[in-house]
Amino acid sequence: MRNSKQVLRSYALGALFLLLLWWGVALLVELPIIPTPDKVLAKLGHVFVHAIAIHSAYSLWRIAAGLGLAVLIGYPLGLAMGYCKKADRFLAPLVYLTYPIPKIALLPILMLLAGVGEWSKILMIFLIIVFQVVIALRDGIRAIPEETYYPLYSLGASFWQLFRHVIFPASLPKFLTAIRVAMATAISVLFFTETFGTQYGMGYYIMDAWLRVNYLEMYAGIVVLSLLGLLLFGILDLLEYMTCRWQK
Repeated sequence: MRNSKQVLRSYALGALFLLLLWWGVALLVELPIIPTPDKVLAKLGHVFVHAIAIHSAYSLWRIAAGLGLAVLIGYPLGLAMGYCKKADRFLAPLVYLTYPIPKIALLPILMLLAGVGEWSKILMIFLIIVFQVVIALRDGIRAIPEETYYPLYSLGASFWQLFRHVIFPASLPKFLTAIRVAMATAISVLFFTETFGTQYGMGYYIMDAWLRVNYLEMYAGIVVLSLLGLLLFGILDLLEYMTCRWQK
């Protein structure tokens, strides 16, 4: 309870510092393109329910779908590469050759193959996260000392028992860290992909407000996008706190 209060207090102080900094810049510049936070927050209160809520729901759905697909495919691959040396020798060159490719450069190809609808956006999120999952999980499993397995081997433990009692808990922190690192990039790329072929999503909402020279709505969308990122990071931190208590 004390730790949770300290975390909430630190977030509140950080938000207060950013608001004061924003307010100071707005008063110093005195231009319509940088409105004060009180005007933006007031606008956000007026447009959230009937406009921004649906756009943020679409963005959250795309991130969740891309993340789920990346875990569904990347976790077994990372597990195989980390535990089986033969699988690592075969799959590692493929991962290393494709991982450095800028994923945003593949967006035109994804749009040609999957269309400009939901699938191209979800697949883009998937491509950003899946490599992080595979490499982090592979490295996390390979970092487990071989001596850790010996007692279970001697007792005739199955692979499922090894996974449950050794592999999964030992690799979980690196797995969550990889998702946390990839999430920031995924949100940034999602903003870009939502400016094409859709009328829903925070990227579309922010760019539409910018084109309409409605700076209050544009900044309101930016604030909501930042809060979405904060929500996702908070969920990951909570999940790590609940599942990796031995690290505390």
